[in-house]
This record gives sequence, C-alpha cells and structure tokens, in this order.
Amino acid sequence: MSTSDTRVSPGTQWTIVVLRVLIGWHFLYEGIAKLSNPNWSAAGYLNQARGPLAGLFKSLAADANLLANVNLMNKWGLTLIGLGLIVGCFTRLASASGMLVILLFYLCNPPFVGYFYSIPSEGSYLVVNKNLVEVSALAVVFASRSGLFAGVDRIIHGLLRRPAPPADEPRPAAA
Repeated sequence: MSTSDTRVSPGTQWTIVVLRVLIGWHFLYEGIAKLSNPNWSAAGYLNQARGPLAGLFKSLAADANLLANVNLMNKWGLTLIGLGLIVGCFTRLASASGMLVILLFYLCNPPFVGYFYSIPSEGSYLVVNKNLVEVSALAVVFASRSGLFAGVDRIIHGLLRRPAPPADEPRPAAA
C-alpha cells in the first residue's frame, strides 16, 4: 500500500469494529449498572474532584437539581453511547460523545503529580491513565467510520444515498 493510499484492509476494519464493540460494551455495562442501582449518584466522584475544573464539578454535586440532571445524563448517556457503539448506529456521534464523557471523567480526577484522592484508583499513571487510552481508542473509532463498514450506519447510509445517474445521462447543473 502506498503512502497516498488511504484505504484500510478488511482485517484492520474488523479490528476497529471489535475495538468499537468492546468500548461500547464498557459504556453499556456502566450505564446499565448505574440505571439498575436506585441509590447511585455521581456526587461522590464529583466531590472528590482535584483537577483544574474541581470547582465546577463540586458545584454540580452541591446543587440537588443539577446533580439530578448530571445523574440522569450520566446513566442514559453511558447506556446510549454503549448501544450506539455496539450496533454501529450513529457511530461518529456515539464515539464523539464517549470522548467528551471520558474527558470529563479525566478532568475531574486527572492523574497529575500532587493530586491525591480518597477514592481508590487503578494504579498511578502520571498523566496517562485508562481514561486517556479509551479516549484515544474512541478517536480511532471516530476517524475510521467503522459503522459504515459493519453496523447500522451502513444500512442508514445506503438508504439515504441517492442513486448516481447513469454514465450516459447528463448530470444536473450545480446551483
């Protein structure tokens, strides 16, 4: 494959589809776990904020109405992002939304030197942690448009695509 050839091999496409489905499963599981627990709240996580936006996150936890909305958006957002990624429906929207959500998690409690948390974390990674890795993987899913290869996006795109005029017919003039 030459450097100007931007096509991706079917093996690479399937690898990205598997990556998309696995990330989707992670989001779906987290969303359903939160939906199925009537006592779940983001308050504990938000109150532990130590990142550059700690004031914002703590103010969200302090206001009962805002917290109720954050909880609702978190539960349903994770669930819908997960479903979208798994079935390949609105894949670019789902992956972009997933990147935003994970970046917010990252900024709430970043793995920076000097930040200590009472919530246990999975190791000390110094700037790069699993959230940043997942954001990067979602960027690959976003850029690859894997839903067009294997997913509902392929069906939607096929239904919305206008048939090309036959080669012997003149094309309509551009407006």
